[in-house]
Amino acid sequence: MTRAAPEIRTFLCRSDNIGVLIRDPASGACAAIDVPEAGPVLAALDAEGWQLTDILVTHRHGDHIEGIPEVVERTGARVTVPEKARGAVPGAARTVKEGDTVTVGGLTAAVWETPGHCADHVTYYFADAGVVFSGDTLFTLGCGRVMEAEPETLWRSLSRFLDLPDATAIYSGHDYVLSNGRFALAADPDNADLKERVAEAERLATQGGFLIPSTIGQEKATNPFLRVGQPVLARSAGLEPGSDPAVVFTALRAWKNRF
Repeated sequence: MTRAAPEIRTFLCRSDNIGVLIRDPASGACAAIDVPEAGPVLAALDAEGWQLTDILVTHRHGDHIEGIPEVVERTGARVTVPEKARGAVPGAARTVKEGDTVTVGGLTAAVWETPGHCADHVTYYFADAGVVFSGDTLFTLGCGRVMEAEPETLWRSLSRFLDLPDATAIYSGHDYVLSNGRFALAADPDNADLKERVAEAERLATQGGFLIPSTIGQEKATNPFLRVGQPVLARSAGLEPGSDPAVVFTALRAWKNRF
């Protein structure tokens, strides 16, 4: 018997954080991926008539966890946090590390440690559902800022996404799509797929929407940080085509920091 696909809702929190709820329709179990702000999460639950059972935290930064205490008080949801963020996230009931799994009703996610943006960052990959929650590691048309590691560490984390099926939906932790798109066009100006994606993002923005989720296939075609093996990206970074992808990534990330 084929399980029903999960129900997923996205909404803005704070100024540019993405709130996400994922629900297993068979059991009614429902998880929030991070809680950047309590109000929008609670409003989305009320609008859907869903009961929150779990909170899956990607990393300890305040803009991803500050709403947890209020939401837990209202819902009693169990809080799962990265083991390396133990003690830094309020209300943690469980810690997870590389190789662990988490369940939301009948939905199962593998836990990946994806450091680079910060040392404790994890990603939740629901393989059967074809969905990955990448937090601040991989964004639509971009990637996170390197904060607690060398750039090569974030590149290794990003590389893991390249092996996922192209149809895998990526839910990232922020809507930085328009600014990411401007940089991507500067680095990869003749990419027709990229131009189309940026135009789509601009159309959605005028309607109050955002280009999240994306898919791995779309990102491999348009995200400069996943395309560092392409000669055009090496040249844009001031390097020779065929340069080590990690070196190209490091140069592109440094350029983006100044862009």
